[in-house]
Amino acid sequence: MESLENQLLIAMPALNDPMFNRTVTYICEHNDEGAMGLIINLPVELSLNELLAQIDADNDNCTHLSQQVLSGGPVSPQRGFVLHSPQSGWKSSLALSEQVMITTSKDILMALGTEDAPEQFLVTLGYAGWAPGQLEQELKDNAWLTIPADNEILFNTPIEQRWQKATEKLGIDLAHLSNDVGHA
Repeated sequence: MESLENQLLIAMPALNDPMFNRTVTYICEHNDEGAMGLIINLPVELSLNELLAQIDADNDNCTHLSQQVLSGGPVSPQRGFVLHSPQSGWKSSLALSEQVMITTSKDILMALGTEDAPEQFLVTLGYAGWAPGQLEQELKDNAWLTIPADNEILFNTPIEQRWQKATEKLGIDLAHLSNDVGHA
């Protein structure tokens, strides 16, 4: 199967797992060793300014950052990820595409709310992971649909509208899809 890196996974309505129901997941890595992604529409009960205050109580930059922190997935929920527009200079960054980078170091968190911050960003705790072949099987089982990543959905669409906006990009109404799987 072709790599799904820089794609959005859209959970089908029949996916009843509470962690993934109606989620949109940005796929950061997909290869023979499995897949890793960040759910981009599952907020946690924590704002960015509250998270930053927990990390550094003396950080005065964070008082105006009301953006919700997201649950990126059930794996390593104590680990933070910043998905952001391209910007170099961070200790632990990886370019995922020409429009998206991921950074896992504390230095970017401390820059959020300052003029040094990336233009666009979202912060997640944890990630979603798939063993080798697992995601491919879930796709065959019709648990997910995919579309190319879209920065408008990633960074500019309100969290509660991301699943709907992603499904609209498919050009179909998921409410009319059957949960039954057919085989030719």
